[in-house]
Amino acid sequence: MTDNSLMDVYNSIKSNLTQNGFNVSEHSAIDYGIQFNIFISGWTGLLRVYQNKKGAIKVDYSQLKNNDKVFEIQNLLEGKHHVNNLQNMAIPSLGFPIIGTDESGKGDYFGPLVSAGVYVDKNSASKLKSLGIKDSKLLSDSKVLEYSPKILNICKGQFSIIEISPEKYNDLYEQFRKEKKNLNTLLAWGHAKAIEEILNKVQCKIAIADQFADEKFIISKLQEKGKGLTLIQMHKAEQHIAVAAASVLARARFLTKLKKLSDDIGINLPKGASQSVVASAQKIVNERGKETLRQVAKLHFRITSNIKT
Repeated sequence: MTDNSLMDVYNSIKSNLTQNGFNVSEHSAIDYGIQFNIFISGWTGLLRVYQNKKGAIKVDYSQLKNNDKVFEIQNLLEGKHHVNNLQNMAIPSLGFPIIGTDESGKGDYFGPLVSAGVYVDKNSASKLKSLGIKDSKLLSDSKVLEYSPKILNICKGQFSIIEISPEKYNDLYEQFRKEKKNLNTLLAWGHAKAIEEILNKVQCKIAIADQFADEKFIISKLQEKGKGLTLIQMHKAEQHIAVAAASVLARARFLTKLKKLSDDIGINLPKGASQSVVASAQKIVNERGKETLRQVAKLHFRITSNIKT
């Protein structure tokens, strides 16, 4: 029996390609997926779509046997100019309830790394959409701070926010480097922890997160309650309302803590990793010492090497 999400991906591919002059055959089952032929102007190619045990979808272009056609088809399905690109195809089929996770602070020199998870059912999804909740990167800071308490109220008791302070972040990062692990390990821990905390409150069988690494990074960090969970990772997952809500909660916590850190040391801590960030870091070292910098900044950023001590 073929998984419904595979069928949605197949139907989306078929719709996208036929609108651009291709013909698409009926699909047939293969191990862990489906395959089907694509036709245009005397050319025929075979496309395969796989779904692993955790629900992640992968399109295999290797059987198309024509570089020009591979480029054209891949661009139609995944290209940045295609509105319904492949990475979003599976989103409508996931249904509710679902847990969405996202993080904030990864690209900011100052401030914590925050991961958040939100459990969303049909009712809360409708309320979140009516509010205009979307990816926090598309919202102003003031809107993020305005929306966050509203999300907390709608999803009362069905969310989790995991905060790693800069000091703790630096300790963990150094530990992981010694163990030959990278930042993805730390990100995965945050996502998994948020999921587990939600599963301690409600039952849910599926979660969705942005694609920052192989799904095994998060899956390997899940504890007992998360072992039966199907995890979907895809690019631009923030388009899903559950991930969008999680992104707002994570960013709101990050902004709040960044301001508190600024107030605590009496020096403005800018977002991001710009020249103003370098200037603030230098001021911290000059006025408060290097140890204070460790308490407010993620020291593995290249910025640290530009600070004179």
